[in-house]
Amino acid sequence: MNKNNYCVIMAGGIGTRFWPMSKSSHPKQFIDILGSGQTLLQQTYHRFLNICPKENIYIVTNEIYKALTLSQLSDIDESQVISEPSRRNTAPCIAYASYKIAEKNPNANIVVAPSDHIVLKTDVFEEIIKTALEVVDQNEWLVTLGIKPSRPDTGYGYIQFNDDIFFENHSLLRKVKTFTEKPALEMAKSFLQSGDFLWNSGIFIWSASSILKAFSTYLPEVNDVFKEGIGKYNKPEEVNFIKNAYPVCKSISIDYGVMEKADNVFVMISDFGWSDLGTWGSLYETRNKNEDGNSIVGKNVLLYDSKNCIINMPNDKLVVLQGLDDYIVVESENTLLICRKTEEQQIRQFVNDVKIAKGDQFV
Repeated sequence: MNKNNYCVIMAGGIGTRFWPMSKSSHPKQFIDILGSGQTLLQQTYHRFLNICPKENIYIVTNEIYKALTLSQLSDIDESQVISEPSRRNTAPCIAYASYKIAEKNPNANIVVAPSDHIVLKTDVFEEIIKTALEVVDQNEWLVTLGIKPSRPDTGYGYIQFNDDIFFENHSLLRKVKTFTEKPALEMAKSFLQSGDFLWNSGIFIWSASSILKAFSTYLPEVNDVFKEGIGKYNKPEEVNFIKNAYPVCKSISIDYGVMEKADNVFVMISDFGWSDLGTWGSLYETRNKNEDGNSIVGKNVLLYDSKNCIINMPNDKLVVLQGLDDYIVVESENTLLICRKTEEQQIRQFVNDVKIAKGDQFV
């Protein structure tokens, strides 16, 4: 196994769109949402054990989740949990981890992956990631994985690739033309018809030197903050440096800050059974359903004249539902949510309203 291969798993989000199951005290990445016996974080961690040495896997999370992370990943060292004192989106998170890894190994090649994705074809996934790591080891490129779209989904970002630039040795590698954030339905349909758009997986591969050069070029205001820490990373003084650095650091995503500006961005066309578990609707797509299209978790759920629903109930709760079509019905601890699947983007607003009206105990 290549000791220059590193993985950074981003696990600091709250997962508001999975409320009420996902709450700020225990977000979705720490929950066994799929009923597989492993949390999403544990699944992601194990996915990379055949790609890089386990001591080279780092988890970036909010400092309030450090103990939770260590309890779920018992075979990693405490030093492999990178604690953020506050949330600043993905660019600062990646800059911090990249400087920390580069100080330990200047020749590092890094995979950056969210902690809440589904990968059904793990062998294909491993092969694609290993190929991408070889590519960035030999080229000063920023590589992302693009997923072949199966439907005009408005919940994903899209990557347009240049079909004219083709690499004989890497037939799945293309030069990126454009990034588009979550489009309207008609635009998503046109993307699908064009054949040169992919879903943006949010998984990145690059060398430590390439990404730090990109930060310096395209996002100097973030780069300068973390560059000041050279000589402190992986030492006791790192903690105080980061506590002072984060409050003055700009909050921005890696997509906006670097990927949409850089001219050395490439995409690998991928198909490994991927899903971004961002919403209840995306979870519904991955779950088994009965003949009425209902996906049910809970041993005591009775449905009448109901179809196309996703229902998540405690096993000790008797639930009788009648006349529902295309609904989300979820109970977790002291909270019940009933919401149309087509309106699930409002869940963020529900959470804000609950926080204002009822306090933090429910969110």
